[in-house]
Amino acid sequence: MSWLSKVRNSLGNLKKRDTPDNLWTKCPGCGEMLFTKEFEDNLSVCPRCQYHGRIGAQQRFDQLLDAGYGVLAAPRVPENPLNFRDSKKYSDRLKAARAANPFPDALTNALGTIEGRKVVLGVQDFAFMGGSMGMAVGEAFVEAAERAIAENCGYVIFTAAGGARMQEGILSLMQMPKATVAIRRLARAGLPYIVVLTDPTTGGVTASYAMLGDIHIAEPGALIGFAGQRVIQDTIREKLPDGFQRAEYLHAHGMVDMVVHRKDLKGTLASLLGYLERKEVA
Repeated sequence: MSWLSKVRNSLGNLKKRDTPDNLWTKCPGCGEMLFTKEFEDNLSVCPRCQYHGRIGAQQRFDQLLDAGYGVLAAPRVPENPLNFRDSKKYSDRLKAARAANPFPDALTNALGTIEGRKVVLGVQDFAFMGGSMGMAVGEAFVEAAERAIAENCGYVIFTAAGGARMQEGILSLMQMPKATVAIRRLARAGLPYIVVLTDPTTGGVTASYAMLGDIHIAEPGALIGFAGQRVIQDTIREKLPDGFQRAEYLHAHGMVDMVVHRKDLKGTLASLLGYLERKEVA
């Protein structure tokens, strides 16, 4: 046995210093290593390049709503209505997603206030099966719109989705017109419907309620589109400009009303709700 092996073996009994696995976070934008706490304290925005990281529903509620908000109950819908199975049962995939996430499906709503303005706030969580739109998401959207009408307040939704949920087939696509009808009810009631597009918002969600708002806000750098860039290029056989599906490009070409940094979202939403809320005429 070499002397190096003897030294290594003798050190084997020493305890390793406990270091949290999540002490560091690598920024996907600039590649810098950040202290996770520093990153999270900065609203999950890189302090160096301003890359906006993906966050879940609970973080959104805590960042935007005043103290005392309440999370609305999730709707009950049939699970695995098509008895879908690929390499795993769809019902097993749902169980795994629920075990890894704080809420039972991809869209969660809460009732509260933003700087004193009453609002129903909905958040799609990309961590839950890619934020995909299934029956539960469609029903949660409709119930949130109806609650906003009952509370006489606006509905603000943060979208983040890969599109419709393939495991529910045509039933997932039916949520597109269903959500559209709910938006029309909000409009008839004279209540604001504001969409905040976050990274990524794609597929059937973009083709329905994500692009039907009274006002469309996007977070910096958010990917927003229907089909992927490669699919579009192969279809039209033309090279597309760089960043054509990013928030800034869409804002420059009139598809998004404003691009707002995460730290400014709360104040911006409060102002918009104030401008758009229904006022009694004397």
